Amino acid sequence: METPAFLDRDRPDVPDLVVPGGVTPFYLQGRPVRGRLVRLGVLTDVLLTRHDHPNVVNRLAGKALALVAGLASALKFQGAFSLQIKGDGPVTMLVADCTDTGALRFYARTDDDALDALLQDTPNPTDRDLLGNGYMALTVDQGPDMERHQGIVDLAGDDLAAMATHYFSTSEQHACWIYLCCTMTNAGWRAGGLVLERIAGEGGTHVVGDEDADASWETATILASTLSTKEVLDDALPSATLLHRLFHQEDLHVSQPRALAYGCRCSRARLANVLEGFDTDDLDHMCQDDGQIVMTCEFCNHDFRFPRKDIAPRSA
Repeated sequence: METPAFLDRDRPDVPDLVVPGGVTPFYLQGRPVRGRLVRLGVLTDVLLTRHDHPNVVNRLAGKALALVAGLASALKFQGAFSLQIKGDGPVTMLVADCTDTGALRFYARTDDDALDALLQDTPNPTDRDLLGNGYMALTVDQGPDMERHQGIVDLAGDDLAAMATHYFSTSEQHACWIYLCCTMTNAGWRAGGLVLERIAGEGGTHVVGDEDADASWETATILASTLSTKEVLDDALPSATLLHRLFHQEDLHVSQPRALAYGCRCSRARLANVLEGFDTDDLDHMCQDDGQIVMTCEFCNHDFRFPRKDIAPRSA
């Protein structure tokens, strides 16, 4: 007997992939610095190739995935960290999120005509060229029983790392240093990044103004600036080795790595619930010639098909 759509919570046929050491947290003992090295590995290629985007959009999306992976790894509760950007450029919307368990997903909407025109004039556009003017929202979702925390800022800077740094300096008044990268390699798409945070000193107060703390933070960011895209995206280079290269003179302490995974959370049950919110006329309009309503998950690009006769409005 076929399971009714509203009870079918199975995931669609999407990759079941986990990268065990996707995020490596660390801190510098006695210094106001903690950080996360993010390396999505083969997961990058699996996530990006589910969609049919041009390379320039994939590079932007890969950096967004690395960013939310790094930020979500700091969550101390069950929930998710999400990034949403809306702009007036060829990439009109970019959404990426990551749960506390490392489940990643994304989608991007593009104006294809505007993107073609941009690429004719600017073959290697910046992230800002792709996004235009708009806003960035970062949201911490602590589950249905807790209030969401969201901050919104205008887009500032030429690349996504600069935009995120601007967010933390203006919305959170929090000093961060962020590096993000994504490119096509011989092994497929790879993405990663490094996030440094200036943390509070003893007693929970920020050490701003302390000359030693200021110098330690500056030293850490200078060392981090020597990081190269080739190093971040090198599958054969262990994360602990890379961090040692950067910070071995700064009393580096590497914490337990955290896994990242393919993480779309769509299901037939969830989408059936959405369909039942439409009235009869809308449902009839959605129905195709074969008697099916097709809904596509924008995150995993999977088509769900529902027989029209099986979907009825809740008010009916």
